[in-house]
Amino acid sequence: MSPTQDQIAQLTRGRVLVVGDVMVDHYVSGRVSRVSDEAPVPIIHVGDERWTAGGAANVAANVAALGGKALLVGVTGGDQAASTLAGILADLASAIETHLITEPGRPTTIKTRYMGGQHQIVRVDREHPGAVGKATEDRLIAAVDMLADDCDAIMISDYAKGALTDRVLAAIMAAGKKAGVPIIVDPKRNDWSIYRGATIITPNRKELQLATHALCGSDAECADAAGQAIATMGAAVLLTRSEHGMSLFRQAGEPLHLSAKAREVFDVSGAGDTAAATVALGIASGLPIETAMQLANVAAGIVVGKRGTATATPAELLAEIGTGNRGLGGAPGALLLAEAKKLRETWGREGLTVGFTNGCFDILHAGHISLLRQAANACDRLIVALNTDASVRGLKGPERPVQSEAVRAAVMAAVKGVDAVILFGDPTPLEVISELQPNVLIKGADYAEDQIVGADIVRARGGRIVRVTLVDGQSTTKVIEKSRRPTNS
Repeated sequence: MSPTQDQIAQLTRGRVLVVGDVMVDHYVSGRVSRVSDEAPVPIIHVGDERWTAGGAANVAANVAALGGKALLVGVTGGDQAASTLAGILADLASAIETHLITEPGRPTTIKTRYMGGQHQIVRVDREHPGAVGKATEDRLIAAVDMLADDCDAIMISDYAKGALTDRVLAAIMAAGKKAGVPIIVDPKRNDWSIYRGATIITPNRKELQLATHALCGSDAECADAAGQAIATMGAAVLLTRSEHGMSLFRQAGEPLHLSAKAREVFDVSGAGDTAAATVALGIASGLPIETAMQLANVAAGIVVGKRGTATATPAELLAEIGTGNRGLGGAPGALLLAEAKKLRETWGREGLTVGFTNGCFDILHAGHISLLRQAANACDRLIVALNTDASVRGLKGPERPVQSEAVRAAVMAAVKGVDAVILFGDPTPLEVISELQPNVLIKGADYAEDQIVGADIVRARGGRIVRVTLVDGQSTTKVIEKSRRPTNS
């Protein structure tokens, strides 16, 4: 059974103490048109740069995006990268309480990825992987001891960048035991004995194989390797298996396997953070581990469809799972404007271009599909606004719409390239456009640009207007007229 809307809403109850290696993920994106004359390497013409929270900071950002509260403990340097990270986290101050410790002379870890189109050309890491000093250890331990009683779960995000020394990890395990809260570990060490006392460990196949020296290919091999880890650690193993989904192994009970949902993959970076954060928040919120695992599987699938380090939101989980009172018979359909606005803001933070188009879309035909395909190609994420039944009647007459708004929304949400659907009842979508602030406004070429509602709003913020080519002879009115003609017997 899929998670319910109430269970997704329950995520807001959880408070997760995230301890680990914080970093900054830096993306430099551009166009590659030729190879350098100086060396056989591609030349990137830079078009965009963006910085996001990485490592343990990304775990905290994922907890926040899902509606939970994160208490973040980590180490930075006294440098510009630390200021950049502080600025990123300041935007999430209502959901992330930061306790970042500065170690003078130590650089903040930065991972810079150079992207040519959708492909990563090279990654450059700036870091000091050595262990932090004793004074920093003392401050980390003090922060964990202070916060452990104020959380519902502890998430250890170990990237082997020096913050989680043996002494710090031992203190976290002791603090979690004293507070009586579950501890979830995303491991990087090959020797897992230091994690003894954890409730759940969330490795990928390579990490489990290195820790157990056992093969991790088939279900049976994964089960054997996980069994070895469980016998040593006593913790459940939630194994992420890339295209094969996730598997949960416990001391008691049969393994639980979840297949990955097929989707277009843009970037797998950060998907492990999302899975671990969702599991930790689910457990912290009182959800069964099986439900937390299902949500983690869906959330990880969502973020691999985004560019760069990203997060998933409750609205995206609802849309993906198809729960709640949306569309036809509970099928995914129209989002509330407030939900769509949150999605748009999330996409904006991720550097994605958001497009918008609108219409009645009463009986979906080839002309509509052509318009939607062109619209989807003009942006990274497409929002479609549908006229409500009442507004369609006002525009088209009392016999329209042929299909209800619930049916139209459910059908539209199933169209490839459409990322969100909303309803609007006003004569024009002006208010909706003002709320969503899209980067691209798409309408048919039968509209002159100065006739397109909201064009001034989009242009004012540097956006663009796209007038798409229409398919001749295609309209809902003509479809209806043809359906009413008597057929020759």
